[in-house]
Amino acid sequence: MSEASAARETASTDRGIPSSLTSLYQEVILDHYRRPRNKGPLARATHSITLNNPLCGDVIELKLRVDGDTIEEARFSGKGCSISQASASMMTGRIEGRSIEDACALGDKFTELLKGDAELLGDADLGDLRALAGVSKFPVRVKCALLGWNCLDELVGEGAGSSPPPEAT
Repeated sequence: MSEASAARETASTDRGIPSSLTSLYQEVILDHYRRPRNKGPLARATHSITLNNPLCGDVIELKLRVDGDTIEEARFSGKGCSISQASASMMTGRIEGRSIEDACALGDKFTELLKGDAELLGDADLGDLRALAGVSKFPVRVKCALLGWNCLDELVGEGAGSSPPPEAT
């Protein structure tokens, strides 16, 4: 499946989304895939991890610069489908400047959106991430959309414990 058709398939699902929004969502996904934000190296990263989705070959490396409890900078690199790359682009833009707790709470909201919670389509805190709501109709694609968030959870989420996590590559 081509990247454009995957994004179209994802954006055009029947979730009660008006067709005008479906078209906009498709464009948002493709824009983040073609022109990703925050993609590239991060000097002085304090946290780094690489995860992959062996089912489809997506790979995301997430690098963060955390100061105290605040995510000062977030960058990603990797390869994969339009969904994984667009989601990582959107995620890094939404978590920069947030506390770790707020970033993880946003990740929880995004996960619920992908589980089909249509009420979250109105949550402005999710920003462009709402464009990925249609992924909920394709369970295999949900893993693609959550790969970057899984990196975040591994680095700073509940699984990381209270001490700073070690560098992981």
